[in-house]
Amino acid sequence: MIRCSSDGRIRNPMKKYLVPFILVTFCFALWGFANDVTNPMVKAFSKIFRMSVTDGSLVQVAFYGGYFAMAFPAAIFIRKYSYKAGVLMGLGLYATGALLFFPSKAIGIYGCFLIAYFIMTCGLSFLETSCNPYILSMGEPETATRRLNLAQCFNPCGSIIGMFVAMNFIQAKLNPLSSDERALLSDADFEAVKNADLDVLISPYLAIGAVIVVMFLIILFTKMPKNADQSHDIHIMTTLKRLVTLTRYREGVIAQFFYVGAQIMCWTFIIQYGTRVFMAEGMEEQAAEVLSQRFNIYAMLFFICSRFITTWLMRWISPARLLTIFGILAMVFTTGVILSHDRTGVYCLVCVSGCMSLMFPTIYGIALDGLGDDAKFGAAGLIMAILGGSVLPPLQAMFIDAGMTNFSFILPFVCFLVVTIYGYRIARAK
Repeated sequence: MIRCSSDGRIRNPMKKYLVPFILVTFCFALWGFANDVTNPMVKAFSKIFRMSVTDGSLVQVAFYGGYFAMAFPAAIFIRKYSYKAGVLMGLGLYATGALLFFPSKAIGIYGCFLIAYFIMTCGLSFLETSCNPYILSMGEPETATRRLNLAQCFNPCGSIIGMFVAMNFIQAKLNPLSSDERALLSDADFEAVKNADLDVLISPYLAIGAVIVVMFLIILFTKMPKNADQSHDIHIMTTLKRLVTLTRYREGVIAQFFYVGAQIMCWTFIIQYGTRVFMAEGMEEQAAEVLSQRFNIYAMLFFICSRFITTWLMRWISPARLLTIFGILAMVFTTGVILSHDRTGVYCLVCVSGCMSLMFPTIYGIALDGLGDDAKFGAAGLIMAILGGSVLPPLQAMFIDAGMTNFSFILPFVCFLVVTIYGYRIARAK
C-alpha cells in the first residue's frame, strides 16, 4: 500500500522491511549450505576413522537430533524475547558449532565432531524456527506465503554451494586410499593420513563459521522490525492445546512430516537409482555414480528455478491450489520413476524435484496463516516435522537392499499424496 506523508511525498511502508528481509533471507542460504555440505560427511568420516557406515551415519543422527531437540526451546526463547534475538541465538550456536571443528580436530575423537554437529544444528533449529515466521510477519498477510516462497528460493542456492564445496574442497582433496587400504596401514601411517584428511574436512566449516560471525554482527547492529513481538507471555500448554484444535495447523504438521521425508528420499536415493540405470547401460560403477551425482545437481538446479517460477505464479493462483497441482504432478512423475527401467526414470526423478520446490514454504505459510503470536510455537512444531527426513528414508533403504529400487519410490508417492490432500482440503475450505 502506498501512502502520502503530511509533506505530500509518497511513502511506501514496505521499504522499512527491505533491509531486514534481505538479511533474514541470507540466513536461509546459510542453513542450506550447512545441510548439503554435511551429507557426504557420513562416508568421509567412515573412511577417516576406519568405522562402519552405521557409525558414520551418527553424523545425521546428531544433525537431525539438534533440529528436533531445540525447536520448542527456541520457540520459548523467541516468545520471551524477540525474533531478532532468536536469529542472533541461532547464528551464535551455528558459528560455535562450526568453529568447534578446530578443537575437535586437535583432539582427534569422532565424538567431538558429533558434539560440534549437534551444537551447530541447534543453531539451525533456532534459525528456522525464527526466520520462517519472521518473514511471514514482514508485510501484508495476503502476500505472506508468496514472501516466504521468495525467501526460501535462496535456501537451495546455499545447498548448491554446499554440494559444490563438499565435492571440490573436501571429497576431491581427501586421501584416495579406500577403507580396506586404510585398514592395512600402521598406526603411525594411519594417524598421519587421518590428520591430513581432518585438516581438509574442517576447512569449509571454519570458513563458514567466520562468515556466520560477520553475519551475527551485521544483524546485531541493524534495526529490525518488532511488529510481531507484541506478546512475551509464555503459556506453553494453553498455546499447544489451542494449536492442536486448528485443523489447518494440525494437518500442516503432518503434511510437512511427509513432505520432508519425500524430499530426503528422492534426493538421497537418486544416486542408487541412477547408478543401477547407468550400469545397465554398460557403465562402470564409479562412472555411473559420478553421472548420478551430476543428475542430482541438475535436480537441485531445477528445484531452484521452479521455486522462483511458483513464487511468481502465486500472484494469480492461490498457494493451496498451486500446492495441490504440484502435488498431483509429483505423483505422476513418481509413477514414472516406479514404472521406468531406463533413463526416463532418472528424468522423472529430476522433474519430481521441480514439483517439490514450493511444498515446504507453502505448507509452512498455510499452516501458520492467522496464528499471530502463536506462530512462534506453531513454527516449532513445523520444524520438528523435519524428523520425517530421518524416519522415512531408512524404510525406503530396506526396499532398496531387498533389490526393489523402483518399487521403493512408492513411499515418496504416498508422501506426495498426503501433501496433495492437504492442499486440496485447504483450497476447498477457502
